[in-house]
Amino acid sequence: MLNRIARNVKYIARLTEFIRETYGISAHALLPARRGYYGETWRADAAGGSYFLKLDYIPRHKEIFKNSLHVMEYLCDEGIDFISKIVKTSGGGLYSIFDSAVLGAFEWIDGENVETDETKIPEYQMLGKIYALSKPGFNIPTITFSSETVDRVFRLWDLYKSSQSRDSYKAVLALLAKHEGVINRSAARLKHFAERCHADASHFYITHGDAGGNFVVGRERNYFVDWDEVMYAPPERDAWVMGCYEWARKLFNESLSQNGIQYELRPERLAFFCCHMFLFYLGEFLEDYPMHFDCGGMADFMNDGWIWERIAYTDAVYDDMYI
Repeated sequence: MLNRIARNVKYIARLTEFIRETYGISAHALLPARRGYYGETWRADAAGGSYFLKLDYIPRHKEIFKNSLHVMEYLCDEGIDFISKIVKTSGGGLYSIFDSAVLGAFEWIDGENVETDETKIPEYQMLGKIYALSKPGFNIPTITFSSETVDRVFRLWDLYKSSQSRDSYKAVLALLAKHEGVINRSAARLKHFAERCHADASHFYITHGDAGGNFVVGRERNYFVDWDEVMYAPPERDAWVMGCYEWARKLFNESLSQNGIQYELRPERLAFFCCHMFLFYLGEFLEDYPMHFDCGGMADFMNDGWIWERIAYTDAVYDDMYI
């Protein structure tokens, strides 16, 4: 969680009163929840049930969060029962403003966040149902197959190197220097695959962006939570995490076909998203580093073997096409 506003007794009391006035939720307990990255999250227990509250204080992310709620409402109206149901304000709004945060309230989902090879079967089937309901018109981003994440990473890297407070950036600069080779190669690969993919905007659907990381196994059914990063994009945006494995690509393609989606995953698009997401996550860490001067999360990400398998897949796709 990026926001570190003190959750003291006074803050909790104010938030409790706010949801009573705004949503009609009379919570007898308000407990921190562990779901979500960008938002401050709470579980509100009331006589009528439990609710999930998400408050987004991050300026660059608040508009994305607000717009995602319209997509969630549409999917629920279309009969999708495996996403969080929005609790509207007393005035019928999809969100409210608490202090400077965008606040969304949802029905609480009981379950555990689980991601295994076995959960890919229901995950891909659920994604296929979402794609089948896709329609244009929502005010959400559309992937452009650009290399702007490269520019962001190197802009921040240069900024930290030239900073007068260079000592504050010593740890993160050392980490970047350690992985400079793979960062540079990934940047070059991304630029190449972006150029190859950008002219084709076919087979774009409503995509989640991190479905596997937000797959919740409940008592009666499985769920997708945290729709903040919803975007119009090809299915590779959801498939890239496991797309380096042939069995996963086969399973994903079968799920698309079973849901009436006449499309098969394309290696150049998978390669693009592997590089794009690697550099996107790196850019997010660098953007938020000055808030805490802590590169622990970034170090875990850069030193974890899972991302390097995806980069190796990208290299293999490039080699197969050009060598």
